[in-house]
Amino acid sequence: MVDLIHGELSYRIIGILYKIYNAMGAGFQEKYYQKAIRKVLEKERIPFLEQVRMDIDIEGAQIGRYYIDFVIDHKIALEIKARSFIAQRDIRQILGYLKKSGLEVGLLAGFASEGLKIKRLLRGYQGNRSKSGLDSGIL
Repeated sequence: MVDLIHGELSYRIIGILYKIYNAMGAGFQEKYYQKAIRKVLEKERIPFLEQVRMDIDIEGAQIGRYYIDFVIDHKIALEIKARSFIAQRDIRQILGYLKKSGLEVGLLAGFASEGLKIKRLLRGYQGNRSKSGLDSGIL
């Protein structure tokens, strides 16, 4: 059996996401899902940071910044979307977060009318094939 990186925490977060989706359904703005996630994380006493600023620098000059929706227990980045699909740009976005932050695991959650869509990504994921040539990365 293969051990997942931060598997137990990933399962807890995914359970929270389903709990919120089952209670709220689809159709709300992202900020309301974010507020719901915050409330449940607080209730379950799972440590987290919200809207974590990441600066993008080159040669000592800041050229931009982005914000990770949640960093949970200093281990997992969680990015949420309030639309019916997860685009390749969303996957690239969270992979950028993982690269810049040094976190190993990212969860991408889409609150869609067709249901909750979740992608679990690992830092270093490069599409359909990892560097080793094995299918991996999205779990």
